[in-house]
Amino acid sequence: MAGGPRRRYRYVGPAELSDEVRPGGEAVVIGCQADLDRWLKGRGGVQDLDEPFTFVVGLDGLLRLAPRRSEHVACAGGRDVLAAGEVRFAGTAGEWSVAQVSNQSTGYCPDPDCWPAVAGALERAGLPHPGDFTDKLLFRRCPGCGERNVVKDRYFFCDLCGAMLPEHWNFDCWA
Repeated sequence: MAGGPRRRYRYVGPAELSDEVRPGGEAVVIGCQADLDRWLKGRGGVQDLDEPFTFVVGLDGLLRLAPRRSEHVACAGGRDVLAAGEVRFAGTAGEWSVAQVSNQSTGYCPDPDCWPAVAGALERAGLPHPGDFTDKLLFRRCPGCGERNVVKDRYFFCDLCGAMLPEHWNFDCWA
């Protein structure tokens, strides 16, 4: 999708999680290295770097971070996103880089083709990155039972009912 319009991802996870989102509860916007420095310092420093953080890229193209155990829908303030996943940083104050990044979000189930939005947000914030997701997940909605699935080893069958899953991302056709 590079150069073309980017897909918007709406929340497709459990309704009870989106019902708990409160205005103003979304994550911190990271627009530059100094924003990341301040946020990490406010969280107690670099001891958090062993675990990845929850992230989304908002429709404005900006990176938003929250602690790992945060729900992506809360990180996004309940809004649609351009990308979602988990990110781990390495480095020291003012010299952060992305060590790992994935599209792991069962709330938004983004396709790996959302990478350009992630790369753009990281570059805008001055955060060097690996050039692509270090871990890519394929999410598919089962046309039989509606269950969200992670496709592993190109095994396109629903974990719940065994129905065949489509080869292409299909959450845009579900209400």
